[in-house]
Amino acid sequence: MRALLVANPAATTTSARTRDVLTHALASEMKLEAVTTEYRGHARDLGRRAAHEGVDLIVALGGDGTVNEVVNGLLHDGPDPQGLPGLAVVPGGSTNVFARALGLPNDAVEATGALLDALREKRERTVGLGLAAGVPGTEDESVPARWFTFCAGFGFDAGVVGRVEQQRERGKRSTHALYVRQLMRQFWEEPNRRHGTITLEQPGAEPVADLVLSIVCNTSPWTYLGNRPLYASPEASFDTALDVLALDRLSTPAVARYATQLLTSTPERGPHGKHAVSLHDLTDFTLHSKVPLPFQMDGDHLGLRTSVRFTGVRRALRVIV
Repeated sequence: MRALLVANPAATTTSARTRDVLTHALASEMKLEAVTTEYRGHARDLGRRAAHEGVDLIVALGGDGTVNEVVNGLLHDGPDPQGLPGLAVVPGGSTNVFARALGLPNDAVEATGALLDALREKRERTVGLGLAAGVPGTEDESVPARWFTFCAGFGFDAGVVGRVEQQRERGKRSTHALYVRQLMRQFWEEPNRRHGTITLEQPGAEPVADLVLSIVCNTSPWTYLGNRPLYASPEASFDTALDVLALDRLSTPAVARYATQLLTSTPERGPHGKHAVSLHDLTDFTLHSKVPLPFQMDGDHLGLRTSVRFTGVRRALRVIV
């Protein structure tokens, strides 16, 4: 088996020594080429190269951002689960939502052992993905389409992600405490928290207007707070299309209520109430905003947008589990 290991040297929880140990373990079982990423987008370029060169397997060692880049490289010319290399993930970030949602251990060494077992036993599955693109006829129509593995956000939560990225660029470590602090700052400075600017449109249904927050989920849980899973859309699954949780108000009482519901959410019940909108298994919908809003995918802040078109694509990617 020919395999390409893509390792992010800046991965939060993986040291150079750990990377070396994992590389040797994988190389003992396959013909392995190991490459360390050197710039933003490098993992995407390596994924695209692997797809064109007919590599059997690409292993992403890093956080959700590294995985997202690899996936977008692999699927540059579109999904082809049986024709493209399989994907394996060894978690090395601070949260590792995609790997954990697949049922993989959150420890890099344990995950490598699980990966080797899966390869010997030929265990794999095909998962669905989300695709976000610019909307024709809007100022964002030229924005290229991009795949996401577990979530996207338009509005409030993307603003939190952007704040965290700014802090990390200033040398702060990515911790859950950092996310909580930036969430509170985003809340107090959010200009649209009482009167939302987002409208959700989908074929054959009435538009849902005046939304402040919109979270698009491709799987469940949505994310983790330490070891606690948070279920924004409990029904979301790699086997269906996309789910949406949206809120039309972020007053102090509403935030307290929905934050509590999120912290106590389960696979059976997520946030709910008169200000919450929950939609399941959507294959095609668009989010429009009256003003530019932050946009994020898989925890990566992508700047400001006014419109985004989402497509849920079933059976898009073959993963080793």
